[in-house]
Amino acid sequence: MDLIIDIIKILFIFTLIMGVFSPILGWVERKQSALMQDRVGANRADIFGFTMIGLFHPLADALKLMTKEDFIPQGANKVMHTIAPFISFVPALIAFAVIPFGGEYIIHGKEINLVIADLDVGLLYIFAFASLATYGAVIAGWASNNNWSLLGALRASAQMISYEVAMGLTIIGVFMVYGSLKLTEIGAAQEDFFKWGIFLQPLGFVMFLAAAIAENKRIPFDVAEAEPEIIAGYFLEYSGMKFIMFWMAEFIEIITISGIVTTLFFGGWNIPFVPTATLISFFSSLGDTWANIITMLIHIGVFFSKIIFFIWLQMTIRWTLPRFRYDQVMKLGWKILLPLSLLNIFVTGVVILLFKK
Repeated sequence: MDLIIDIIKILFIFTLIMGVFSPILGWVERKQSALMQDRVGANRADIFGFTMIGLFHPLADALKLMTKEDFIPQGANKVMHTIAPFISFVPALIAFAVIPFGGEYIIHGKEINLVIADLDVGLLYIFAFASLATYGAVIAGWASNNNWSLLGALRASAQMISYEVAMGLTIIGVFMVYGSLKLTEIGAAQEDFFKWGIFLQPLGFVMFLAAAIAENKRIPFDVAEAEPEIIAGYFLEYSGMKFIMFWMAEFIEIITISGIVTTLFFGGWNIPFVPTATLISFFSSLGDTWANIITMLIHIGVFFSKIIFFIWLQMTIRWTLPRFRYDQVMKLGWKILLPLSLLNIFVTGVVILLFKK
């Protein structure tokens, strides 16, 4: 029975990320940028004359890229050139395994925990796998036998390694406040609205979001892919399905970042001022099982609604701010975020010591 439940949770998350969020994010990026720039945006792809406000464009993109030639440049390392997209794509996908998208519910006498892998060191797991994406970018640039690709890979490696340090330190304050590395426990601890991470660690939230966007190499931190400077960066020599794997990895990381921010700082699946027990008791007339099922569905909807908000926020940042210079990106990571994160840890420790009961 436990195995069946785990398979259902895996299929649910995989289908939602790969079948819904990832394809539609390409459309969202085009449409949101168009709205912000007073343009129409994607609206040409159609089926029998129906354009569906441009929603067929992701399908057209997928069909186009699947039929494109898989080109490997002369002199490139064929093996490394082939495996690099997988090294970037897979860590972005499996990182969601430890992010809880709901709490614990009793259904037909069985306790259901809405997380694929409830690890005691959930966030360390995310950082461990997220760091592997650096190898994908570096290998892609080196194996392509292209100077521009190599330059993009060097930029990507320096940036991602630098911001991994800052990103890890920015959330240590969260661990200290909630006394756990377990994401399910951190989410459950935020049932009280005023115990949300955004209130207890506001500076940590701002720094973590900035570092996470930089780790994902999105504007304003996209110096590794800067088109006017290095054409397309580390994946310059990629086409077809290999190219779309890099593209999808970037979008999946947007979803993962949104999930982590939601869990650590914005109450996870919890509804402000509506505890889980209150919600279950409200539907208790339907029986305990149905009350738990309805509560579970509401919490899933709340969690993914928050994710959608942070996807929108990241897209807004992407189409609002100009690209930083490479020296500015490195200065922000080492001279601003790193000292501030250490200061945040110190201040958090002092506050906990002073108010410890």
